[in-house]
Amino acid sequence: MRRPPPPTLLLLLLPLLAGTQEAKAPPACGRPRKLSRMVGGRDALEREWPWQASIQRDGSHFCGGSLLSPRWVLTAAHCFSNTSDTAPYRVLLGARQLLRPGPHAVYARVRRVESNPLYRGMASSADVALVELEAPVTFSDHILPVCLPDPSVSFAPGMSCWVTGWGSPSEQDRLPSPRTLQKLSVPLIDTPKCNLLYGTGAEPDSQPKAIQDDMLCAGFAEGKKDACKGDSGGPLVCRVDQSWVQAGVISWGEGCARPNRPGVYIRVTSHHRWIRRIIPELQFQGRAGGRRRDPRASGPPGTRPHAAPRLLSLEPLPQ
Repeated sequence: MRRPPPPTLLLLLLPLLAGTQEAKAPPACGRPRKLSRMVGGRDALEREWPWQASIQRDGSHFCGGSLLSPRWVLTAAHCFSNTSDTAPYRVLLGARQLLRPGPHAVYARVRRVESNPLYRGMASSADVALVELEAPVTFSDHILPVCLPDPSVSFAPGMSCWVTGWGSPSEQDRLPSPRTLQKLSVPLIDTPKCNLLYGTGAEPDSQPKAIQDDMLCAGFAEGKKDACKGDSGGPLVCRVDQSWVQAGVISWGEGCARPNRPGVYIRVTSHHRWIRRIIPELQFQGRAGGRRRDPRASGPPGTRPHAAPRLLSLEPLPQ
């Protein structure tokens, strides 16, 4: 019969065991340790949007993205013209400034890119892609996942949400050095109104762009505030209960911050099944506020006011 360890040894072991259990506990998605939103401000704060990713090609930022899990980032399909050669790509996480990422930032190599097979080109439906990292990243105060909604979560017109990115501050210019992450609060716009706006002032001989079922509009009829080149693929997040949930992926727009041309995002809930098929272990945020995992999935459970108009574009940031 094995003798129990002496009481002194137990006392020494207890803190170690407690620390091990605490380290294994997964962090809650969509809950940054620091949350401070400044209406009328311009720069995001440190640790404010810890899921924000910079997708880079040959060392230069060209699209945004959002961290879903230690290995996966969600972005736009139009960011990748070639998904077979991943060598030029890397993902920057945990940064606020692109040119001075800081000691908490991590560069991750890309293992593969999965574009939604239904994507058919600029301004089409299914403009979403999943980027798998070569190695899992370690979560910290600066690097945390965003929550993804399951289909039970709805985002009502007029709801105030936030879009973030390092894209251009105008149609011609880039962010000044050190290129600090920007945030913008935008209201959601219902699809009939968005279609009406895009039909206003359209060229007589052109077909107005139609807002598809898997698209979500957000922004202002008067323009002036929007996302732009280099913001593509980044997240549109809304507060649901006590967590930040990603409602959309920055996809396209007509020009940048033009009147009657709000930003158009791909609705994340429309592609729940596809995301679940690629990442079966991913948890989703349910309507009741709990993190929910689809029972059919296999595997273990596991904000930009601006300095200048920030606009939405069909293209990644040019090199």
